[in-house]
Amino acid sequence: MPSQPDEDRSLSPYTGYTRAHWEAAADALLAAVEPYATADGALYDLPGDRTSWSGHLSDGLEGYARTLLLAAFRKDEKALARYADGLAAGVSGVWPRIEDRGQPLVEAASVALALRLTRPLLWDRLDDGVRQRAAAWLGDALTAEPWPCNWELFPVTVGGFLAEIGHEPERSRRVIEERLDRIEQWYLGDGWYTDGDGRKFDYYNGWAMHLYPVLHAWLDGDERLLDLYGGRLATHLADYARLFGADGAPLHQGRSLTYRFATTVPLWLGALTGRTPLGPGETRRLASGALKYFLDRGAVDDRGLLSLGWHGPDPAVLQGYSGPASPYWASKGFLGLLLPPDHPVWTATEEAVPVERADGLRPLGPPNWLLQSTRSDGLVRLHNHGSEDVRYDPYYTRLGYSTVTVPVPLAQPPASYDNSVIVDGDASRTGIEPLGVGEGWAASRHTAAGGVRVTSLVLARGAVEVRAHLVVGAAPGMPVRVTGWAPTEGARTDLRPALGLMHAEDGDGASALTGETTDDATLFVALARLTADPAPAPLEDTVSVRLADSGELHVRWTDGPEVRVRLTDGAVVSGDLEPVGVPRAT
Repeated sequence: MPSQPDEDRSLSPYTGYTRAHWEAAADALLAAVEPYATADGALYDLPGDRTSWSGHLSDGLEGYARTLLLAAFRKDEKALARYADGLAAGVSGVWPRIEDRGQPLVEAASVALALRLTRPLLWDRLDDGVRQRAAAWLGDALTAEPWPCNWELFPVTVGGFLAEIGHEPERSRRVIEERLDRIEQWYLGDGWYTDGDGRKFDYYNGWAMHLYPVLHAWLDGDERLLDLYGGRLATHLADYARLFGADGAPLHQGRSLTYRFATTVPLWLGALTGRTPLGPGETRRLASGALKYFLDRGAVDDRGLLSLGWHGPDPAVLQGYSGPASPYWASKGFLGLLLPPDHPVWTATEEAVPVERADGLRPLGPPNWLLQSTRSDGLVRLHNHGSEDVRYDPYYTRLGYSTVTVPVPLAQPPASYDNSVIVDGDASRTGIEPLGVGEGWAASRHTAAGGVRVTSLVLARGAVEVRAHLVVGAAPGMPVRVTGWAPTEGARTDLRPALGLMHAEDGDGASALTGETTDDATLFVALARLTADPAPAPLEDTVSVRLADSGELHVRWTDGPEVRVRLTDGAVVSGDLEPVGVPRAT
């Protein structure tokens, strides 16, 4: 990527980034993809040996649609003229049809949103025949059946544009109402959606479930809907701001991580619509921190193209739907360019973000997550006691995620998996039942190998964790392996036995402890820590753990209170742990 403007450490003391840096990044990304457009401009065939499961033609449409959205946010009239030519060709028989559960439905939403945002610059300048063919192509999005997840919102975005231009307005409005109604079943309160049935919590909360309804309401001028969806967004942002490390890194959790700085979408959306609890300086600090984090770590290759990966290329973060243009969902991260240069989000001095202000232990009720952050090293850790995918997935199912570690992939032996309880050699963690979360703790139960049940509790203070696991239903002598954080450059991972465990003899993958079940219910307790502090206190000096004759676990923090808790099969009983609320079933 071409060199960025000089940093402005007066206006942006934390990142040095200003609006000029965002504009330069957008311009460079648009310039880099231009050579890969087909002669008619309808497809962008980006290089690489990977094709998504939707096929080459769909991937080319994806390249067009996602970079068009970037040009729309940038309001780049020269680029938009090229995309207008591509639109005319695309709707004249080049683009694949929008059909049930097909990728073109996704891309239609980007096309429709871009056309709506730039109507005087693009749509209104097209001849009538092109407009009619484009509206007809988009119109199939109103009848195509979406997957039952965030895809329900793509017809909403298309319908909003079609209603505005007067193309089948009644049907468009009916589809909008029906699809918005569908997502209500997935709203669990406190600003959190699950992406479809089950308990799939990830970045789709921000870059889809909040983005499309809020933008639709804002563009429609519908204050009732904006109050509803914007209110949810504002509540979500109070939690969301805590998902970023001091270096700008978003938590490494969930799918589609190759979208990278699309993680900034809800931050900009809150500022754009006035539905945010964050100050303008904090908003820009978070967003610019994320953009800078990725640009500084090789997200853009020597051709100026976004690679399929996280920092640089990384197949571990890809899915079957990931094609060469998929990373350009990151274009959504430039939503902030819709805000004028004199908006406070661009003119205010950057402010410290939550991880930079103080240590934090933030319970998130609906996902049953505990966020643990430390000011001294700028790290954020997520203790997961409520999220899982329909199949075992290292990016959803592990006990912990952070801003500096990467889950050990499935290609490695299960014994090496990080943040897991491995029963009889099986790292399965299915049927996760949230048991509650509060300040400094989170708990859940899951099913492991052979129907064995594991009730887990984490207690956290500072950077230190006490992890307790009650294994029920296993035969005596069954091996149990408890693993900690995955090794990572620049941070230290510690794991120490407290009850029922000893250090593993092997050193593969994440640090590990081993033990054996003794009877129908066996308790295992470990001390864990992930820290970038150069000289942390010995882990054993930070907390003490003992098991009373009554079966109650006593945990005493060296610099804090004692917590007494009893784990039973599917329950955590303690007078010292106050939950923030009971997670709703889905």
